[in-house]
Amino acid sequence: MPTTSPLHQPVTPLSPAGERPAVPVVAAGAGVGVALMLGSALSSQVGAAVGALAFPAIGALGVVAVRQWVAGAVLSVVVRPRPWRLTAAQWRPVLLLAVVSSTMNLSLYAAVHRIGLGLAVTLEFLGPLAVALAASRRRGDLGCALIALAGVVVLSRPQPTTDRTGIALGILAAGCWAAYILVNRELGVRVPGGTGPATAAAVSALAFLPIGVTVLVRHPPSPQTVGLAVTAGVLASAVTLLVDLVALRRVPAGTYGLFMSVNPVLAAVVGLVVLRQTLPWESWLAIAAIVSANVVSQLLARRRPQRLDRSGRRVRGSGRRR
Repeated sequence: MPTTSPLHQPVTPLSPAGERPAVPVVAAGAGVGVALMLGSALSSQVGAAVGALAFPAIGALGVVAVRQWVAGAVLSVVVRPRPWRLTAAQWRPVLLLAVVSSTMNLSLYAAVHRIGLGLAVTLEFLGPLAVALAASRRRGDLGCALIALAGVVVLSRPQPTTDRTGIALGILAAGCWAAYILVNRELGVRVPGGTGPATAAAVSALAFLPIGVTVLVRHPPSPQTVGLAVTAGVLASAVTLLVDLVALRRVPAGTYGLFMSVNPVLAAVVGLVVLRQTLPWESWLAIAAIVSANVVSQLLARRRPQRLDRSGRRVRGSGRRR
C-alpha cells in the first residue's frame, strides 16, 4: 500500500505498506502466495466498498480519517518505528509520503463517492501503470500506453451524465499513487526498513485526528456507521498490509506487480455486489483495456532478465541485449 531510482527499471506497484522485498524470492508455497495476493486485493476492495456505505453519514472525509487512524495504529504496532532517530534529511521524504498518501486516499474515496468503486479504482490504477511505462525504453510499452489511453478516453468521454469532478478526483488519486511509489523509493534509500512508511502513516493519522473528530462531532455517527468505518480501515489497511507482507515472501515482486492488475476488476465486481453500482458495457471494456495494458507491460518487462544486487538495485547493463 522503497528501493531504487524510478527511471531505470520496471516498476512494481507497491502495497499500502510502501514496501517490497529487497531480493525477489520464490518459496515452495507460491500457490499460497497467489491465494494471499487474491485475498489482499479482495480485502482492499471490500474495505473500500464497506467504507462507501458510511458516506451518507460521515462522508468520504470521515471514512478516510478513520482509515488513516487504523493504518497509523497498525503500522506503529507492527513496525515499532523510532522517529526521534530520524535526521532532517530523512524527515523530508517521510512528511512528503504522509501528504501524498493522505491525498491519495482522500481523493480516491471522494471519487468512489461520485463515480463508483470500479471506475475510481481503474482511474487510480493509471498511476503505477504510468510510472512503469515511463521507466521503460521498450517499443512494446508504447502500445500499452496507447491501450491505456484509449481506456481512459472511454471512461471519461463527455456525456450528459459524466461526473467530471469524480473523474478528476480519480486521476488525482492516480497521480498521488505514482508519487507514492517514487517517494517510497527515495524513502527506502534514506530510511531503510519500515520506519519511514510507519512514521509517515503515524504522521498522517495525527494530521487527520482533528479533522476526523470535527466531522464526527458535527455529524454524530451511529454505532453501525462507526463499525463500517472501522471495518473499512481494518480491511483496506490492516489486513492488506499484513497479508502483503506475507505474500511478498512467497512470490517474486514482479509476480506481485502483475497480480495487482486484478484490483480494477475486483473493484468493479465488488461495487456491483456490495454497492449495486452497475457499469455500462463500454466501461467494462475500458477497464479490460487498462488492465490488459498493465499485464502486457509487466510481461514484457519480465522477458528481459535483470541482475539485482543484494539491495534490490538493478546491476548496470543488466537486461540489455548485446
